[in-house]
Amino acid sequence: MNSTRAIFSRELKGFFNSPMAYIFLVIFALVNGYFFTNTFFLFGQSDLRALFDIVPLVYLFFIPAVSMGLISREKSIGTMEIMATLPLSSFEFVMGKFLAALSLILLALFSTSIHFLTLLSVGTNVDHGAVLCGYLGLALMGATYAAIGTYASSVTENQVVSFIIGVFIVLVFFMLDKTLLFVPYSLAGIIQFLAVDYHLSNIARGVIDTRNLIYFISMIAFFLFLTVQTLEVRRWR
Repeated sequence: MNSTRAIFSRELKGFFNSPMAYIFLVIFALVNGYFFTNTFFLFGQSDLRALFDIVPLVYLFFIPAVSMGLISREKSIGTMEIMATLPLSSFEFVMGKFLAALSLILLALFSTSIHFLTLLSVGTNVDHGAVLCGYLGLALMGATYAAIGTYASSVTENQVVSFIIGVFIVLVFFMLDKTLLFVPYSLAGIIQFLAVDYHLSNIARGVIDTRNLIYFISMIAFFLFLTVQTLEVRRWR
């Protein structure tokens, strides 16, 4: 646990000791703020639906960019070999990296709460339960994409390649439920269940089903497991 905390602290400080974290947070806030203010002021829609629709799209590029250097950077500068000599398991190393990336993602998501406060300040009737469920769904989606990005970062030492792999994988899971018209009926149920957007939309409607929670937790665990196995194979070479 102490080792995971040390890796987490080191990685999080690394984010904020460089301009990267600030650039990502500003861009994330500006993009989401633009679409929210468009619907709020131009179209007169006083809800967070537009925000909850745009955040998953921003995630497709934002999260792979955040996570692309988590492990690939260690490989490129040669510190992975040093890590292998420390009393540090691959699981602790991966969890520390993953939690640091997730913390930055949750911080970015928290920055959008100003739009929720804006709605409250103008006296709009807001369904608090639906809003909280929407944020829970976005947090779980962010954690899933962070796990995918961590895995993508473990398979190469090139950060650009890691970014491309991460974008490709999250895009596949995001687009799965958009392809249902083109797949056999017998496979439609399976493909729909694997689509991350399907589970997000269920939670965003204010319904927290254990099947949706199991899906997100399983996806996170699966990609973190793949990451650990990738590092273990490298360690024993």
